[in-house]
Amino acid sequence: MPGGVPRDSRSREGGEMREDPTKEGSDRQHLDTKRRLDSIGQQFSRLALHDRDDTSSVAGSTESTLPSTWASGTTSQQQGPPPYDAGRRPMSGPRDKHAVKFRNLLISLSETPIRYENPGLLDEALQAIPLERIYSEAEEESQVFIAQARSMDIAVPDWAYPDCVIRALLRWFKRSFFSWVNNPPCPECGLPTNGMGLTPPTPDENACGAMRVELYQCPDDACGVYERFPRYSDVWTLLRTRRGRCGEWANCFGMLCRAVGGRVRWIWNAEDHVWVEVYSDHKGRWVHVDACEEAWDNPLLYTEGWGKRISYCIAFSMHGATDVTRRYVRKAQHARSRKRCSEEELQFVMAEIKGIRRRGLAKGELYRLMEEDRKEEAELARFGQPTELRRTPDPVDVKGKRQIPNIPHERDRRGSISKSPQFHLDEDAQGEQLNHRHATYDAV
Repeated sequence: MPGGVPRDSRSREGGEMREDPTKEGSDRQHLDTKRRLDSIGQQFSRLALHDRDDTSSVAGSTESTLPSTWASGTTSQQQGPPPYDAGRRPMSGPRDKHAVKFRNLLISLSETPIRYENPGLLDEALQAIPLERIYSEAEEESQVFIAQARSMDIAVPDWAYPDCVIRALLRWFKRSFFSWVNNPPCPECGLPTNGMGLTPPTPDENACGAMRVELYQCPDDACGVYERFPRYSDVWTLLRTRRGRCGEWANCFGMLCRAVGGRVRWIWNAEDHVWVEVYSDHKGRWVHVDACEEAWDNPLLYTEGWGKRISYCIAFSMHGATDVTRRYVRKAQHARSRKRCSEEELQFVMAEIKGIRRRGLAKGELYRLMEEDRKEEAELARFGQPTELRRTPDPVDVKGKRQIPNIPHERDRRGSISKSPQFHLDEDAQGEQLNHRHATYDAV
């Protein structure tokens, strides 16, 4: 109001009461604002779409959004080669049959961390964790970090107590709880068995999430006993068996992290490995955690440590999916070509999964997740975007077939590459024949 003087919402003129035109304009303005907020909520809950460079155009948009399209609008002009997330506002989903297969695989894999939210499962997981030991070690380690920071005249320690809880859980899980399996021992004589191939799962094995079973036989002619090794994906079962390879390790450890209150993402690597990330409120970012290697915040382990070449690293959480390849691939020589779909189609699928997982969330929670997405994108952007990271061709032999270099790394010492039978299917079979649970454990 002019001069800050309140006015009656109605004035008497000609003996009648009528609405103050200023109040009518104010009501219309509030109504427009409410409609815009409702439009924002609908867009975010369905597609989780946001454009960090043009927020105002999204906020003012009232266009309806179909599941297969994106709200139109202009984006800031990009300079130089496009990054992994080129085309922040893709206009359509995958159409090529190979891209559609890849999209279906990612949608299926996104269900993995949803299983961690089962209250009964989390209660059972807590019964398996020595909480007193974990919390005691975490308290002791957090005090060490505080003392180190003070001795170096640093205001903030490297890690806070909640981070130390996950670190203590990691040590216990690796050293005391879970076991790595290459060739399982013979159940009769204890000798290492020889891989015989795959065999169909029994109904009981299938009910526990084993979509494939590896068959082994004792090499002793006097024994010759067969041993089955089901690749379970059911976390309830893994709490009982407590053995497996990287798929089982990441799945079970991620669920235990969730049980102690951590926010968890399950990371799928398109080559042959899986691990998790845990969110650190102290650092304000996601932290790489590999239970198989007892690795903490070491994302370059696979490329610079093992010499792996990586194409895709996709993070799946209860709130969506994110392409985090840039966190794990910093140099062009470590990048494999990304040919399963275009970068624009990949970003469409990432936003599609976010829309599915965030549907129905309160606006405040959506805004918090959007801000977290924005910060992570800024973090990943600092790692650089050389064109080679997504265009470097794979090495080929004289026949033109793709080669995967045989580079020894830490897992060779466990025998997971050199000694374990290679029960792999190709990429097309993975996308066409395998369901989510099978694809989860296609890594050795």
